[in-house]
Amino acid sequence: MFSMEEIIDLAIQIEKNGERIYRKALGEISDSSLVSLLQWLADEEAEHAKWFSEMRPTIKETTDDPRLAERGKSLLRGVLGGQAFSLQDVNFSKIHQVQGLLKLAIEFEKDTVLFYEMIRSFIEDQETRDQLDAIIKEENRHAEVLKEFLHKGGNALPRLFRRNM
Repeated sequence: MFSMEEIIDLAIQIEKNGERIYRKALGEISDSSLVSLLQWLADEEAEHAKWFSEMRPTIKETTDDPRLAERGKSLLRGVLGGQAFSLQDVNFSKIHQVQGLLKLAIEFEKDTVLFYEMIRSFIEDQETRDQLDAIIKEENRHAEVLKEFLHKGGNALPRLFRRNM
């Protein structure tokens, strides 16, 4: 039902929504370690959106009907909108420790994976499923890196995004 182009558009929107929430939260927090972490998280979301954009030329069209493709895009935009999952209703001014912010970021990554897995059930084309599985794998990697960072006490920001994924 959904093409890879639609899923990439969705992935870019999810990353941009996360970046927007993290950047907005910068105005709600004064603790320098939390500000640094929020800036880093926002930058990582921006880099990931860029990576998804760079995937576009590598995908092939899976539908011959432009009306069907537009309907799928419209449906996904309607479902997602400005949604940022677990970040949506957070009062960042009440977060006072790096560990709390990391837990929140991990939940965002997990929510994103759950959303992609839900969409996966509507995809019939195996190549599109494989490409979506690569996106899911990357989002799971994000969560794992953040978990490792959390277990190390949240010291020294790691470089989460990596090219050539």
